[in-house]
Amino acid sequence: MLTALPVLFVSHGAPTFAVEPGLAGPQLTRLGRALPPVDAVLVISPHWMTQGEVRVAASAQPDTIHDFGGFPPALYALRYPAPGHPALAARAAALLGAAGYHARLDERRGLDHGAWVPMMHLYPEARVPVFQVSLPQPLDPAGALALGRALAPLREQGVLIMGSGSMTHNLYEFRGHGSDAPYVAEFTGWVREAVRTVMRNGDIQQLIDYRRLAPHAARAHPSDEHFLPLLAAIGAAKAGEPLQVIDGGITYGVLSMESYAIGQSRPAQRTPEIL
Repeated sequence: MLTALPVLFVSHGAPTFAVEPGLAGPQLTRLGRALPPVDAVLVISPHWMTQGEVRVAASAQPDTIHDFGGFPPALYALRYPAPGHPALAARAAALLGAAGYHARLDERRGLDHGAWVPMMHLYPEARVPVFQVSLPQPLDPAGALALGRALAPLREQGVLIMGSGSMTHNLYEFRGHGSDAPYVAEFTGWVREAVRTVMRNGDIQQLIDYRRLAPHAARAHPSDEHFLPLLAAIGAAKAGEPLQVIDGGITYGVLSMESYAIGQSRPAQRTPEIL
């Protein structure tokens, strides 16, 4: 019998991922089918950041937020009508408070595209409740790791924790839509090995210090916010748990869609990557 649900890090890419699934979308759908039953999904997204506090979305029926501009009109008509879960949101806020955070519930917050876009692939039927936890500002990689650790007990209470960010996130280059940039694969490969190291022996220091150690880190992430959900996801996991690498390829030449699932899914349906 499973005692803890897996933890996910998902690269949510551009908003167009909602209608252009590419390599990553079908893999997320297969992953959703292989996961154990969950009571709710908790999403940590860089598109909800709050100054000096952590907010937890507690709407019973969160709206779909279209927090982007300049994309095809069809994207703005999309809705992800999954329910929220106020009771589990309150439990998350209590855990954060016990860990020393100034945490409060937000009954009006909807789902930003960092949440609903990947959820459209992971759980396309929109029946699984979903709620979000904000990224408090200021926040660094070590702080994101601590945030995930504070939320980790929810894994044993029916909550699937998902950090939704981007393996690479250079908006200037994305808008240029140039050809594939070699640095994207180099940075992604370095992070993959660093995550494997964490899962083998718990050595997190490389990821915390990624801006100094990883190749092309400043180019891959001119700012930290889309990398921090990975640290939050790692914080909610434990060394020794099985790691599955979801290679979603590269979109628009510069957006790596690599994602990770950490922990045990249904054994008969998937064999985790051997570390």
